[in-house]
Amino acid sequence: MQLLLLGATGRTGKHILETALEHGHTVHALVRDKQKINVSHAQLQLFEGDPLNKTILSEAMTGCDAIVNALNISRTSDWPWAKLRSPENLLSAIAQHIIDLTPQHNIDRYVFISAWGVAETRKDIPGWFRWFIEHSNIRYPYADHERQEDLIKKSSLQFTCIRPAGLTNSKKKKELIVTINKEPKPRLLISRSSVAGFVVEVLEKNLYAKGIVTLSEK
Repeated sequence: MQLLLLGATGRTGKHILETALEHGHTVHALVRDKQKINVSHAQLQLFEGDPLNKTILSEAMTGCDAIVNALNISRTSDWPWAKLRSPENLLSAIAQHIIDLTPQHNIDRYVFISAWGVAETRKDIPGWFRWFIEHSNIRYPYADHERQEDLIKKSSLQFTCIRPAGLTNSKKKKELIVTINKEPKPRLLISRSSVAGFVVEVLEKNLYAKGIVTLSEK
């Protein structure tokens, strides 16, 4: 496949990039700064610019079969009250651009990363984490994840929304738990590398189209 990847320099996106290339796919990576990509590969084409710019986003889409979005609203540090570096509506604004542009490029497959704790799963997460979402700057990405989900669900895209549990940098391979409509009950953690492998598998096997899944590990 030929994929457009958004968020390739992020902590999860870089794993998706590496996995997609390892599986033989061609990747268009739209990044704000090419210098942050330390991968050189014959099947990787870099596009530099802001994904909020529809002209640049459309250029990066050209020739692609599917889009993977691993973007998130970032803060200046991992401290929950750290200032935002991204606009509060980054995710929903880009989702609307994708909805507008994909018909021009005959793209209908879209896989994007949301979060466990968004929308109806808010009540399922641990109470201490729910408190942070409701009382710190973590609330901004969760709110915009919900907005982007709502937009995409109403679109004609063949989407898969992946809501990972707490993300870790573990390299250990563990059995995945794919939760749909609360069954089976998710656990608390998932490695970024496991999320990446799942994203590529979803695309290759065309799994969970028009579906929302929570992803965790045993």
